[in-house]
Amino acid sequence: MNNARDPRYTRHRSPAEVTSQTVWLYFRFPLSLRMVEEMLAARGILVSYETVRQWALKFGLYFANQIRRRFPAPVAQAAQEARHRTALDDHG
Repeated sequence: MNNARDPRYTRHRSPAEVTSQTVWLYFRFPLSLRMVEEMLAARGILVSYETVRQWALKFGLYFANQIRRRFPAPVAQAAQEARHRTALDDHG
């Protein structure tokens, strides 16, 4: 996905790559807003935790849905495998 042309990022001062990486970090790993702020500061990107929070509110649902699609819940996978095994046992 080319974030630079994505209409979600219009009227934002920061580059789309920074915004998307920030929101991805926050939702992909169990990090607090301040931890994300510190991680970015260590890489020379200065944003406040409040900015991270606002980006998470605005873009978070999109990123959370993308992450869920790529990494299905382990419980759901185990249930699906159990159904598959049961189907195999019933039919041969």
